[in-house]
Amino acid sequence: MRWSGQTIGERDESALPGLETLDGLVRSVTTPEFAGMTFHEVAARSALNHVPGASAMPFDWTVNPYRGCSHACSYCFARNTHTYLDLDAGRDFDEQIVVKVNVAEVLRRELAAPGWQRESVALGTNTDPYQRAEGRYRLMPEIIDALATSGTPFSILTKGTLLRRDLPLLADASASVPVSIAMSIAMPDERLRQTLESGAPTFQARLDTVRAAAEAGFAVTVFLMPIVPHLTDSVPVLDDALARIAAAGARRVVFGALHLRPGAREWFWEWLEREHPELVPAYRGLYPGASAYAPAGYRARLAARVRPLLRRHRLTGGAEEEVETRASRPGPVRTTSRGAASLAADGGHAGGTHAGGAHAGGAHAGGAHAGGTRGFGGSGGTAWGTSATARGTRKGAVAFASAPDQAARLF
Repeated sequence: MRWSGQTIGERDESALPGLETLDGLVRSVTTPEFAGMTFHEVAARSALNHVPGASAMPFDWTVNPYRGCSHACSYCFARNTHTYLDLDAGRDFDEQIVVKVNVAEVLRRELAAPGWQRESVALGTNTDPYQRAEGRYRLMPEIIDALATSGTPFSILTKGTLLRRDLPLLADASASVPVSIAMSIAMPDERLRQTLESGAPTFQARLDTVRAAAEAGFAVTVFLMPIVPHLTDSVPVLDDALARIAAAGARRVVFGALHLRPGAREWFWEWLEREHPELVPAYRGLYPGASAYAPAGYRARLAARVRPLLRRHRLTGGAEEEVETRASRPGPVRTTSRGAASLAADGGHAGGTHAGGAHAGGAHAGGAHAGGTRGFGGSGGTAWGTSATARGTRKGAVAFASAPDQAARLF
């Protein structure tokens, strides 16, 4: 692996934060309680990740205590991030789990910085904070306490029933800051779940967790995602799922069709050919070439099926693209002195400056353009990612130096 052959003190600037040097890798652990899994314990340098302004995600900051996920969902969009560690997006993602053992300590330090504005922080945006590893490492209680005591609102999205362990802590935290909880539940058929997300809790176990969270006073959102074409998208299946979700006490449902991003696409396709070869032609039509999203026509038909069912079961919410995204907005940008001189010289364009400095030589929205950086320098206008509007300037991070590095910093 990229980070296993380094000598002490040697840096790899493209490695995952916390793995740039051998010192970051504390140890690799196997244990009989987690047969087939290896935990790579790392000392992370940062905990808060800033989401670039170009992103449509409905949050600006994330914390991810783990990389990789034992839930083993074939469709997981985060699979490709494991390739940045020279691990594969398939089995390694499920079994080689990176654990940021000092994440709570680092988070407390970052939240105590004078510039921290107590913006909302999202947990569970990449890999699940309540996956099986959390039962061993217990990182979340300290993370919850750090956020609450600093006055920082936060949200949690999970498939993990281990959330129930921390409901008393979360209830206490909600007395101080806004706390939102969402549960991802998508596979009502148990056989389908066992093959498509083999390491995740059952549909019923997750419903029981929703009920426990609702009884603890939380207005729980359920992510009915992914809805899998030709397998979980019929009206009877959707109606039954929503009825059970409503009965468990959920207030809101966000739904969406299957995404097949790189990494997940290849792994899901293997699953489809093995488990449902009869659907391969239909999927070639729905997801041709490198298409990651179901076509607009399919999504419209799906929404036409689900919306009446939401009303029937007195649930709020809607399609993911309607309720879980927002327009791009400029991210935090700092221009170097040379870039500022260039801006002054050409009347404020520096190779195409746009929207408050968001282009500076081609770098868009805080130095990143929807999944990849573009054109550093240009006409002398280098954009510097502060990634800490609020936690002090992080010098040396030039606008997410590469696409893999960008994803690592984000997630």
